[in-house]
Amino acid sequence: MAEKHYSGSCQCGAVRFEVDIDLDGAVTCNCSRCQRLGSVLAFAPREKFALKQGEDATQTYLFNSKTIEHRFCRTCGIESFAFGAMPDGTRIAAVNANCLDGVDPRALTPKHVDGASR
Repeated sequence: MAEKHYSGSCQCGAVRFEVDIDLDGAVTCNCSRCQRLGSVLAFAPREKFALKQGEDATQTYLFNSKTIEHRFCRTCGIESFAFGAMPDGTRIAAVNANCLDGVDPRALTPKHVDGASR
């Protein structure tokens, strides 16, 4: 799979975004947050992510090292994306593939990350 353009949203539609992303690099994680959310995450450079609607509809949640901005909808509670940085400082968007229009995340073959041990 190559990088493709996707649109996505939270459940209620208050938060809408577009992203150019390659879903081949998707991951699942067993950290205390991802495990509970069931997120399937794919990553894109921050400049390839555009929040189209709902900046004021989101709330930021920080935990653990408080370096990843987990953004969720204040209305429906869905976390459709997060902002963070790679170890080299490159800004990224972590997109929940469950929130991408026309994507079946169960058809992906994500790599599992053992976030619970970090």
